[in-house]
Amino acid sequence: MTEERLLVHPQRVGSLSQAQRERLTYLEFRLYFMGEIGRPDLSARFGVAPAGATRDIAMYRELAPQNIDFDNSSKSYRISMSFAPIFDHPPQRVLSALSLGFGDGVGGEARSLIPCEFPAILSCPRIDVLAPICRAIHAKRPVAIRYQSMSSGESQRVIVPFALVDTGLRWHVRAFDRKSGEFRDFVITRIQNPIILDEESAAHEHMDADIQWTRIVVLDLVPHPRLNRPEVIELDYGMQNGSMRLRVRAAVAGYMLLRWCIDASPDHSLKEEQYRLWLSDPLALYGVENAKLAPGYQAPATNTLRK
Repeated sequence: MTEERLLVHPQRVGSLSQAQRERLTYLEFRLYFMGEIGRPDLSARFGVAPAGATRDIAMYRELAPQNIDFDNSSKSYRISMSFAPIFDHPPQRVLSALSLGFGDGVGGEARSLIPCEFPAILSCPRIDVLAPICRAIHAKRPVAIRYQSMSSGESQRVIVPFALVDTGLRWHVRAFDRKSGEFRDFVITRIQNPIILDEESAAHEHMDADIQWTRIVVLDLVPHPRLNRPEVIELDYGMQNGSMRLRVRAAVAGYMLLRWCIDASPDHSLKEEQYRLWLSDPLALYGVENAKLAPGYQAPATNTLRK
C-alpha cells in the first residue's frame, strides 16, 4: 500500500494550490513532529473556519490514508504506525519551526512548539537600516550610507549591495564599494542613514563581477587527527568514508571555518577541545581573501605552491 501511494500521490500533490499545499504541509508537520493535529490547530494557524479545517483534514486523509488515525476519545487525529511523509521537511526548516514557530510571529512574538534553547543573538541589525538595504538589493540600486569602520572610523560611502551574509556572529551585506573600487563586506549594524539612490548600478558593480563571490572553493573536512574516536565525529557531521566535502563561496569560506571552529593549520596543530574538524587541504584556501579568519591558517610559501 505504501509503495502504491508513493507512485500515485506525487501527481495529486502537485495539483494542489499553493494555499492547500501550505495547509497540508503544516498538517503533516504537526503529525510528524507533534504526533497529533486537530481542527483548532489549523484554524488558529491559518484563520480558516472549522468547516475549512475539516475539508483540509479530509483531503490529507484521501492523499495519505495510511498516515493518519482518528482518536475518538480526544476528537483529534494522530500519527499512524505506518506513517510516511508525502511532503519534504528539510531538517533546518524543521528545527527553525520547532524553535521559532511554523511561520508564526508576524505581528507578534514567535513561540516555540516544544521547549527549545539556543544561544542569544548578540548582534541584530536595526530594521530601519535592514529594510532599505534589502530594497536596494532587490532593485539593484546603489545606496549612500554613513559607515563606521574599525580601521578608518566614520566615512561617507556609496555601495551597491547584492547579498546578505550571516557569519553566525553578525550580519553583513556584500556590496561593491565605490570609494575603494572593490567588493567588500559591510557589517549592517555599523551602517547609518542608508539612502537608496535613484540611479542604475553599473555592470562592474554587480554580483557576477565579484570574483570572490563567484569563485567556489572545495573544502575537505575530516575528524581532527588528535581525537581517539573519529567515528563519533563522523556521526556528528554525517560523514561518508571518514570525510565530508563542502562547496562554499570564497567570500564566505573564512567566516564558515571560524564559525565551525575548524583547524585550518597545515599540521593540525590546534589542540583545544573546540577543534573537532581539520581542513585536510589548507591549499584550498589559496587566493581566498578572508582565509586569515580561519583558525590556524598559514599562507603557503611560494615554493610550496610551485610543487
